[in-house]
Amino acid sequence: MTVMTTPSCPCGLPEPYEKCCGRFHAGPASAPTAEALMRSRYSAFVEGDAGYLLRTWHPRTRPARLDLDPGMRWTGLEILDAADGSAFHATGTVTFRASYRGGALHERSRFERVDGAWVYVDGEFLG
Repeated sequence: MTVMTTPSCPCGLPEPYEKCCGRFHAGPASAPTAEALMRSRYSAFVEGDAGYLLRTWHPRTRPARLDLDPGMRWTGLEILDAADGSAFHATGTVTFRASYRGGALHERSRFERVDGAWVYVDGEFLG
């Protein structure tokens, strides 16, 4: 007997991608918290979804285009801290470590709500 298992979402939560970050990438739902947006943006990097990354970037800091490296292999996300960023806040921060083959990115990201939806503003690289 073969047991088929559905892999968990790239963001590290146990739900399958389609029920976790994939529903945000597809468009009908938006991330309810800054941390959920951070996770969905990490998954978008894993999936190579530049369109989602641009859509969820604050208009005042969004680049005109985003060229993702197809050779980049993201290997894991660790949320280290989240402050504010709930349904009751207008801003929030998420500190995370995103691992990739050969290294890791450690950042404190800032998020704001624009028209009720969470968007990424910018980030500070940490040591």
